[in-house]
Amino acid sequence: MTALPLRPASIRARWTPFVPYLALGAAMISLCFGTSFAKQLFPLVGAQGTAALRVGLAAIILTALFRPWRVRLTRADIGRLAAFGAAMGLLNLTFYLSLKTIPLGLALAIEFTGPLALALVHARRPVHFACIGLAALGLVLLLPLNGAAALDPVGVGFALIAAVCWALYIIFGKRLGHIPAGPSVAMGMTVAALVILPFGAAEAGLKLLHPAILAVAVVVAIASSALPYSLDMIAMRGMPKRTFGVLLSAEPAIGAVAGVIFLHELLTGQQWFAIAAIVAASAGAILTTRPETPAVVATPPVQPPA
Repeated sequence: MTALPLRPASIRARWTPFVPYLALGAAMISLCFGTSFAKQLFPLVGAQGTAALRVGLAAIILTALFRPWRVRLTRADIGRLAAFGAAMGLLNLTFYLSLKTIPLGLALAIEFTGPLALALVHARRPVHFACIGLAALGLVLLLPLNGAAALDPVGVGFALIAAVCWALYIIFGKRLGHIPAGPSVAMGMTVAALVILPFGAAEAGLKLLHPAILAVAVVVAIASSALPYSLDMIAMRGMPKRTFGVLLSAEPAIGAVAGVIFLHELLTGQQWFAIAAIVAASAGAILTTRPETPAVVATPPVQPPA
């Protein structure tokens, strides 16, 4: 007998479970490479100015694309969006401030302690703790421990604040699960821009409006804000919180690769081993996570997929 060809609906059904993971992978790659590219703006407009351009332009792009004014919001929704956007804005600002004095891979590793803590809090099975431990091992191996004493404490402090903001971004983002992903990110990004713009204007002033700087900033905004944050919302709605947190452990490794390509940073054998440990933890998290039931997914406070 001749096998019947698969219908488009059947093909979509087969691929649907993988969409959140593909979205998160693409978001991390875009964010890391965009951030490494954004450092080229630091000598021109500073860290605050770069963050302001990145988030401000992303807000304009997302607002034009998703037209969030068409979404009807309750008073509670407005409060949730304000919290989500404020966390997003402070996350971007403090992370860019940390990059002024500490390396990209190290800043990402410190920043990751926020979502990693969320993954640990929501872990239930022993295998999940093993995956989290493996991811933590990889992150520790990525740190330049031999020179840790020489790290700038201000930069480390900003990275730690970014870690807290990243965890809050995940939590607040899940509470917007009833709002379409595109409009929710556009509105959150607009709030984030309002948070950051005063700092950027104080740092760079009218340099923010220079055509050449704006051209580079548009690329940065798309690659490191508009695209990854939109993909994040898709990923957060399709996987458990512990899986989202552990999979994000790959971001310091991706950032290290971006540093090799764009910033000419060399990786040691220990750092490559760390990358292998992080990839193994991410794969283990996917393979050992059970699908959620609709009842659980519909109750964000119990098991939010963030």
